[in-house]
Amino acid sequence: MGRKPSAFTKNNWVGKLKKLIKNIVNAAFTLALLPLILIYFIFTLFTAVDKTFAAFSQFLSLFPGVVGSYLRKNFFAFAMQRCSRDIFIGFNTIFSQQGTQIREGVYIGPQSNIGLCEIEKDALIGSGVHILSGKNQHNFDQLDKPIRDQGGSFESVIIGENSWVGNASIVMANVGKNCIVGAGSVVTKDLPDNVIVVGNPAKVVKARE
Repeated sequence: MGRKPSAFTKNNWVGKLKKLIKNIVNAAFTLALLPLILIYFIFTLFTAVDKTFAAFSQFLSLFPGVVGSYLRKNFFAFAMQRCSRDIFIGFNTIFSQQGTQIREGVYIGPQSNIGLCEIEKDALIGSGVHILSGKNQHNFDQLDKPIRDQGGSFESVIIGENSWVGNASIVMANVGKNCIVGAGSVVTKDLPDNVIVVGNPAKVVKARE
């Protein structure tokens, strides 16, 4: 009599099958998106890349559920600087900067607004989270000049590996690895690894050991 397959062997086989199915589904969505991707790159020849990118992101944000997530991540795999297909992007979430990077295993909840950033692997972004393109998007030193005319600079914000940013948080500085940002918190200063922060402005309340 032959040996029965172990639980590990079964789980390994099931995992490989799921991965294969996901790859097939991603390929199908990519084929369906090819006309839109072509239109996007044609538009970028005549308009500012970030404005075109934001417009297409807003359009794709309108598709709900798992289908919407597959549309978004397979489009962004071509349009964004870097975007893994092994992620989830919720309904009505929009991106404003083409230079954004999203690594594998990331979850982004619905109704989030994501600026220039790098979201490292396995990070969780809750619903209604705003990630700004740094703290210096708008200069405001001159009282005799409208703020909109004073310029500013965009800076890429890093959300560390395996960190969790709670619902309705606002992030304008780097978040370290393995951090938890409490719901509704406002991150204005860089956070070290392995901390839990809450409040406005966000303050460390506990270290994760």
